[in-house]
Amino acid sequence: MTQRGRAGARPGSRPGARRSRDEAEQRVPAAPRIDLVAAKARVRQVIEPVLTAAGYDLEDLVISRAGRRHLVRVLVDTDGGINLDDVAVVSREISAALDEAEERGGEVLAGEYQLEVGSPGVDRPLTLPRHWRRNRGRLVAVNGLTGRVVDTDDAGIVLDVDGVPRSLTFAELGPGRVQIEFKRLDEADFGDADDDDDIDEDDEGEGEE
Repeated sequence: MTQRGRAGARPGSRPGARRSRDEAEQRVPAAPRIDLVAAKARVRQVIEPVLTAAGYDLEDLVISRAGRRHLVRVLVDTDGGINLDDVAVVSREISAALDEAEERGGEVLAGEYQLEVGSPGVDRPLTLPRHWRRNRGRLVAVNGLTGRVVDTDDAGIVLDVDGVPRSLTFAELGPGRVQIEFKRLDEADFGDADDDDDIDEDDEGEGEE
């Protein structure tokens, strides 16, 4: 079962105060020592088929120790991206799959764990064909070039570099990086220009008798 929670300060304790023997014995135990590499393989084996059946791709899986629990961080993605509702659904399905696997007698993770599900950020390197497909229209940097992804297919991508199309196969591509674009100030639409005009007119009328 997915466990969530955070240990807080003990009532009445003072920063820097020396702990008594009873307090020392009551300290929260650390997470059980497990082979994290083997645990990651077990978790992947359980959750990847569930995600695939639901139409999601498992982009990354990280397991680490966090106090008395283990932290299981899962990154998923799909065409069109995922929203908060999708994350909630995926979290429940992953938790159910892990619980079911352990109920069948196979230990997946020893002790309690905290599950975090999210989607990759823009800093995720583009390494697979689906990464490029899902970033069509974005400005990227790859192989010393910076351009916009204008098309993708099974063979590679077309990159618009300063108005010149460049075709690159996936075999030629190294890891790509999405470039953050800031809209020019003179092109920004703040949507309150009329309100400002009204305020100015009202201000001009103030103080007149």
